Amino acid sequence: MAGGANFDDDEGGVITEINVTPLVDIMLVLLIIFMLTANIITQQSIEVELPNAVTGETVESTTVAFTIDSEANVFLNGEATNEAQMRDALPILVKESDDIQAIIAADKSVSHGKVIWLIDLIRQLGIEKFALNIDPTPPTEPNSDTPTPL
Repeated sequence: MAGGANFDDDEGGVITEINVTPLVDIMLVLLIIFMLTANIITQQSIEVELPNAVTGETVESTTVAFTIDSEANVFLNGEATNEAQMRDALPILVKESDDIQAIIAADKSVSHGKVIWLIDLIRQLGIEKFALNIDPTPPTEPNSDTPTPL
């Protein structure tokens, strides 16, 4: 009596067991979907090769994040921006928060002048606290980017 409406088994009793095989199949499919989409989500970032430093510290809270990529393009919280847009947006953020901090991540190929320009602009617009983002792993071998000891 395999398709009856009474949900009885072949011996006339009520079926009290649940077949979990379809549930496990669905969970495995969902797990695979989450694994694939998580990989896509983490790849959406701005590629920046940070300079190495051993004495870096972690920052607890970041309100404004700036990134300068290898082509010297400036990004504000992950979105491409220019000086005019920063002059419009940053004073509003400064008014909203008294304890605002900027984190600057610049590719190591970017000129020193571009980073100083950004720091100066940030300070002109009212953000006094800022930090420079680094790669916390020390370099394995000396290269042209590592200063020689005095």
